[in-house]
Amino acid sequence: MSLPAPDDLHRFILAQSRNYADAEREIRQGKKTSHWMWYVFPQLRGLGQSNFAQLYGLDGIGEAAAYLADPVLGPRLIHMCDLMLTHTGIPAQNILGPIDARKLRSCATLFARLPDAPLVFAQVLDQFYDGQPCPKTLALLDQGLHG
Repeated sequence: MSLPAPDDLHRFILAQSRNYADAEREIRQGKKTSHWMWYVFPQLRGLGQSNFAQLYGLDGIGEAAAYLADPVLGPRLIHMCDLMLTHTGIPAQNILGPIDARKLRSCATLFARLPDAPLVFAQVLDQFYDGQPCPKTLALLDQGLHG
């Protein structure tokens, strides 16, 4: 499989066009039941090994900034984080399952590192992960592999 060109965000728009409404409904109801995590809460490429993790993995801070600045993707990501935050007192694992809860942590860690990042990403880390960012995401960013 060939990797997408950096800043090729169309892959996310296309993927979300199939089931973003389902993802939104599932988060609102507090139980993820279908497969959309990779392109709704993206994380750095290299954290996952599946084809989907590679296809929808972000290249680094630059592509994350472009994702957040996109007029469709950015507001959707913030909205989905806001929906997660409505589930106070419920662990992310109960909403997303254990694997996808780790992906949410990675996503929030990445986007929280952006300059002038919306507070919602730190709020997700605070509410669901005791304020602790994903160490693997931080290590990749700090090593300069994805900066």
